[in-house]
Amino acid sequence: MENSIEIKRHSAAHVMAAAIHRLFPKAKFGVGPVIDFGFYYDINIGRPVTPEDVAAIEEEMQRIVREDLEFKREEISIDQAISMFEELGQIYKVELLSDLKEKGTTRLSQEEQSEFDGENSNIASIYRTGSFVDLCRGPHVERASQIGKFKLTKVAGAYWRGNVENPQLQRIYGVSFETKDDLYKHLKMLEEAEKRDHRKLGKELDLFTFSPLVGSGLPLFTPRGTILRRELENFVWSLMNKHGYSRVDIPHMAKSDLYKTSGHWDKFSDDIFHVSSEKTKEEFVLKPMNCPHHTQIFAGRPRSYRDLPIRYSEVTKVYRDENTGQLQGLSRVRSITQDDAHVFCTLEQVRDEAKKLYDIIKNFYAKFEMPLELHLSLSDPNHPEKYLGDKLVWEKSEGTLREILQEIGLEFKEDPGEAAFYGPKIDFIAKDAIGREWQLATIQLDFNMPERFELEYVDADGEKRRPVMLHQAILGSVERFIAILIEHYSGAFPLWLAPEQVRILPVADRHNEFAEGLAAEMLEKGIRVEVDTTSESVSKKIRNAEHFKVPAMLVVGDKEASGEALSVRRYGVKEQESLSKDEFIEKTLKQIEERA
Repeated sequence: MENSIEIKRHSAAHVMAAAIHRLFPKAKFGVGPVIDFGFYYDINIGRPVTPEDVAAIEEEMQRIVREDLEFKREEISIDQAISMFEELGQIYKVELLSDLKEKGTTRLSQEEQSEFDGENSNIASIYRTGSFVDLCRGPHVERASQIGKFKLTKVAGAYWRGNVENPQLQRIYGVSFETKDDLYKHLKMLEEAEKRDHRKLGKELDLFTFSPLVGSGLPLFTPRGTILRRELENFVWSLMNKHGYSRVDIPHMAKSDLYKTSGHWDKFSDDIFHVSSEKTKEEFVLKPMNCPHHTQIFAGRPRSYRDLPIRYSEVTKVYRDENTGQLQGLSRVRSITQDDAHVFCTLEQVRDEAKKLYDIIKNFYAKFEMPLELHLSLSDPNHPEKYLGDKLVWEKSEGTLREILQEIGLEFKEDPGEAAFYGPKIDFIAKDAIGREWQLATIQLDFNMPERFELEYVDADGEKRRPVMLHQAILGSVERFIAILIEHYSGAFPLWLAPEQVRILPVADRHNEFAEGLAAEMLEKGIRVEVDTTSESVSKKIRNAEHFKVPAMLVVGDKEASGEALSVRRYGVKEQESLSKDEFIEKTLKQIEERA
């Protein structure tokens, strides 16, 4: 079998564990899954891992590669595996095996769970790499020399199984690629990404914060950060409004029955925040998604074919009980704002509606100069139990989306196994300024949820029919999209999006009155402007404005106050412009209007 890059990365994680075992024979091992571009392993060596330890582990990994150790797979009973890992003192492996034996699952996160869970809870597969033995479903490469080129990158703390009540382990990250050139390019990209880290820039630019009193994964947006959110939401709505969408509003919680009917309860019950009423003893949840609520708006009154398509749009929060170890800045949070939209239509209307959605997505991402790659995410034919609905429904859904993409004339890649559990989808992969790819927008076709909620409309013959449902997201998660944008622009947002568009810098106190009057005029016309009336020097005021990456700075002194042209400094541009007040305002308003 040809070794994919995922298999090589998974094997690299095991080589790293084998190296750690050689250097620290008493180390306790947690999990070591594949992640984007690499791998990690959670370990406990009895003390914090130092940079010197990481260097030594990487050197030992290279030694194992040169020795070309073989990956040997064995299958033993769960009881034998538990006994073996107990003798080895591997308490975390024993815990996972006990869960497999009793519950048939390790109940880990998706990427970690895939390393262990199989179809047979009575059998465990293990792999030996030299003297190191590990619990894993596999597959792996045949020999250590086949893992490709790698580099260990960082160490972080991670609670075992993401639970703060469990011991904290050390998570060692690595990246892995087929060739040395690909590895080098990725490491250079990581250097640039570190400079652009949204967590660092978000703090420097005063966009968002976190509070231990509020809780992990629950970001608080400042006034400046809230402007970013509103501008993005307004832009999305401006594109959707012209295509006939209507805004709706739903509560942040619902009875658990709603999600039991939709099918989300069985699939995601561990990720749902549960709420109970002391007065009525009813069971509620904080909504993990919005689509079931929207079905109930549709079901709230009789519908005719003349009403269709019905298009609902909403920007609202959903809540997911993420493991604390998986939370990361705005990239992965527990309160997720979705620009969610759902279309209820006939099967004959699906093509036109999907094309409209594509038009919205294309125009949105064009403004950010983020090229899009399309993927058709399909069901996994080998695991139909993962999905709602029968085979014929899925064949119809997948065929419809494939035909739509072909009609539009778009190139796309098919990804079996990447569909949502209720339907196939078109995923839009955007590329940012430093070449990273992000799965953001999506169009999902759903025959199952209308069936489960028994949604109906009356057709032209007076017969009751099921509508088809389209799920759409443009930003995806607003929080995650803002994180991506911060890093895409390195915090220097285009003028239309910038929280502060213009800063006026008076040369001396006597120029404050003119500066305040100029600012008032701009504010009235819809320009976000601030005046720096501090007693700092002009050069310090300029540095302060550049720290916040303000797109336009106006230095005003005697000449400007007397009516001469304004000196305009643009962030990141050495040459200054000389514009009259009216020219500057007109040019700025045009940039805002055109979102240039």
